[in-house]
Amino acid sequence: MEKKYCTAIVLAAGQGRRMGTEVHKQYLLLGGRPVLYYSLHTFEASPLIDEIILVTGEGEEQYCKEEIVEKYGISKVKAILAGGAERYHSVWNGLCRMQKDGYVFVHDGARPFVDKDMIARAYEAVCAGKACVVGMPVKDTIKIADENGFVKETPKREELWMVQTPQVFDSELLRGAYAMLMRQAHIEVTDDAMVVEQMLNHPIQFVYGSYENIKITTPEDLEVAEVFAQKYFS
Repeated sequence: MEKKYCTAIVLAAGQGRRMGTEVHKQYLLLGGRPVLYYSLHTFEASPLIDEIILVTGEGEEQYCKEEIVEKYGISKVKAILAGGAERYHSVWNGLCRMQKDGYVFVHDGARPFVDKDMIARAYEAVCAGKACVVGMPVKDTIKIADENGFVKETPKREELWMVQTPQVFDSELLRGAYAMLMRQAHIEVTDDAMVVEQMLNHPIQFVYGSYENIKITTPEDLEVAEVFAQKYFS
């Protein structure tokens, strides 16, 4: 089967308020390099990925171009553009700049530990069903609370997954779902899979990621990431 054209949209427009630093979390140093560098490098090295679209905070485009893309030779980055007020705005901006249809990998730039095997598993799944998300089964018991903070329900642990990125879709499918979403006045979505679920009711397959595929959100996350970085990048 002929390989489809694959675009990675890497989201780096977040302000990282929970990190408590003046520097946005995606630009903090991890192992001596910006957090954002690692996922870009992985997509650059993957033979499955043909182009990268980097979505940054408004006014940060030139910084990313000079200090990350050019400095570290990330040649697959074909566009660097500003994101929007919410995550879904940033994804939509990226979708509108894709050079060619095929498959699109949407990834959080604050997740530095995506790897080539994850990308390959996701590609195989999207070929089969047009939509998949990387994630891992939860380890802890999860309880649903009511509005007063009391336990309302305890779902079966074997049915629960932690959702990660990349989330991978047929590009026409995802663009169509987002086009429907952008026409709505009231929007509450937290990831791309939710857009496809709500707009198109299309089935989405889980693909194994890694428990180390963490999103760096708090100072504690950065400390854990430093430990992982010693194994991944030393």
